[in-house]
Amino acid sequence: MDMNEADPKGLIRESYKIDGIGEAECRSIFMDWALSLAPGLDAKEAIRTVLVGYQGPPEHPMSRVLSEGLTRESGAPMRRGGARGRRF
Repeated sequence: MDMNEADPKGLIRESYKIDGIGEAECRSIFMDWALSLAPGLDAKEAIRTVLVGYQGPPEHPMSRVLSEGLTRESGAPMRRGGARGRRF
């Protein structure tokens, strides 16, 4: 996968350039980035591509957010309960 596919708007690249950026801002940028990926693109492969391509320091908040994205399971959403869940 090339960088144009993995970071189509350059959001991850730019996040590494922002001085003093925090984890909350990185999470927001990550969400925007994930929504900008082409349909059907493997998000985990895109995360690996930007981590290797940009070589951000491991202590950078965006590096931590991206690493979390690799370790999180992306299975089907779980039922949360509520009145609708109890109706037949």
